[in-house]
Amino acid sequence: MTTATRRATREPPARTDAAAAAARSSPPAGRPALPSLTGLRWMAAVLVFGLHVNNLGYFGGTAGHIVTWAFGAGATGVSFFFVLSGFVLTWSARPGDRAPAFWRRRIARIYPVHVVTLAVAFLLAFTPAHLPKPTAGQALANGLLLHSWWQPWWQTLDPVSWSLACEAFFYAAFPLLFLLLRRLGARGATVLGVLAVLAVLVLAWADAHHWTGKPLYSFPAARLPEFVLGAVTARLVLLERWRGPGLEASLALAIIGYFLVPQVTPGYPATVCTLAGFTLLIPAAALADLQGLPSLWRHRRLVRLGELSFAYYMIHLLVLRAGSILVGTKPHFGVFAGLAVTAVAFAVSLGLSWVLYEAVERPARRLLLRRRPGTPPAPASASAPQREAVPPHRETPAVRD
Repeated sequence: MTTATRRATREPPARTDAAAAAARSSPPAGRPALPSLTGLRWMAAVLVFGLHVNNLGYFGGTAGHIVTWAFGAGATGVSFFFVLSGFVLTWSARPGDRAPAFWRRRIARIYPVHVVTLAVAFLLAFTPAHLPKPTAGQALANGLLLHSWWQPWWQTLDPVSWSLACEAFFYAAFPLLFLLLRRLGARGATVLGVLAVLAVLVLAWADAHHWTGKPLYSFPAARLPEFVLGAVTARLVLLERWRGPGLEASLALAIIGYFLVPQVTPGYPATVCTLAGFTLLIPAAALADLQGLPSLWRHRRLVRLGELSFAYYMIHLLVLRAGSILVGTKPHFGVFAGLAVTAVAFAVSLGLSWVLYEAVERPARRLLLRRRPGTPPAPASASAPQREAVPPHRETPAVRD
């Protein structure tokens, strides 16, 4: 089943409750919004949650084996985030935008939640739970989102924030990447995508054979090709030159790749297993939205959960670590006790993510992006080159930039 980026012959679905759930995050460039990508983001966050439940040993015996089978490859959810980030930033890029304005939006998007969860991690570090105490250097590197550049720092304080350090590097590089992509046609973008895939293959081989002297899994420069690949696919969709399988086939390939992960060397090489599936799934979901095709991922509840996914990702491991104070380290519960403890941790994490989103992420973003008096408005999308125009689909719920 092959899908091309052509003008839809089917009318997109009318605006529903899902639209209201995400309308406040409509893409600033005026392009059609992509709610399925927001729903998929939530599923990636759930994979990471399951991975950490498995790592903390909540389940023992047969239940533990099942959880390991289901979520042992959950770290690949971070790879999905990296590819998705490249796609979304390219899709929502503002024509004529300047780098400082872009960086300001990215800081407003991620930094307030990072600061709050960093403070929570500090509090946990100084409880009687015998959690590692950060040094001054580790704390400063975390605060500046530089800690993934040096292995001894990468999982200090809130461990999941290592991926934010990678994202910060991607954001720093994006203005140059976007400038390059704007000058590339479909053939040039395809070549760049092939080079990104080759880079992942070479880095995975080097990591598996310990040629680099240190693991590449958390090294920001090593994760850049995934981000580039997402940006390339968005460019091809914008040019109406993307050719790839539909949503169902792409999802099947992503699932197959996910369950192939245990067959390769742990760490960075796992990226190779899921890269193709994720790279195909994201534009397939985007096209399903653009063409009005069926998509489970734009269900209003999934879209709402996707809005909370960043805050959920940032807080969930701190909740699990705090829970370890009560249930102990690697308790290896039976099925029912393990499910009960996991359900409580999931619910607490979700509740706190709602608080973070409503009380920190949204208001802080509005405050930081408030237009100063005398500042001209952002350039309109009408200034985009004609060849970058997308089909005139009706507006649907958004995936945020």
